[in-house]
Amino acid sequence: MDTSVIIVCAGNSTRMGGVNKILLPLGERLVIGVTMQAFQKCERVKEIIIVAREDDIPHIKEEAQAAGITKLTACTVGGATRQESVINGVRCISADTELIAVHDGARPLVRPEHIEKVIRDASVFGGASLGVPVKDTIKTVDDGLVIDTPPRKMLYITQTPQIFKRRLYFEGIDFALEHNLDFTDDCQLVEAIGGKIAMTTGDYTNIKITTPEDIRLAEVLLAMRDD
Repeated sequence: MDTSVIIVCAGNSTRMGGVNKILLPLGERLVIGVTMQAFQKCERVKEIIIVAREDDIPHIKEEAQAAGITKLTACTVGGATRQESVINGVRCISADTELIAVHDGARPLVRPEHIEKVIRDASVFGGASLGVPVKDTIKTVDDGLVIDTPPRKMLYITQTPQIFKRRLYFEGIDFALEHNLDFTDDCQLVEAIGGKIAMTTGDYTNIKITTPEDIRLAEVLLAMRDD
């Protein structure tokens, strides 16, 4: 057990009409409960840290208890940006943690076996992210005009978790703070200092719940998994 997981769920859910997506029902649990259960099942995960809005923390703790989560060790309040929220979570990890995993709380359908694959890849390369190849042709557009068509075989949809060796991730955070950079993706922290990041292929069911349609899709996917 060498991996600390930071689950980030401090957003304002504007695209859900202000309804906090992580506290919506999903199957027999809430979204955040299903998310935590995926990491609870992973042998190498030693602890789970939740970063959330202050008002949501009591509800998350209650859900963790109901969902049988024993690895939750801390809940902390998010910052003004995603990067600040993750850093708040990093401050809560154990001193002997070797790998830091960052995951979106609104990705409840991540599979434990895929989490373990990302952990293994991060152990080898220093960093790894779960992702899937794009299915569509992607165009680069400027001012409404197509200017390029990147080769599809080189393009991946980036998911979470994104996992990094502790030292490498700390160096990325230090670099970002020193240069006043604010990234929306944790891989960018490591990319900025020239670190290597493996892309670990997962599956397309690891969706991020962002809009009301997404929660209905997640319900269908979860039901299919349970059949």
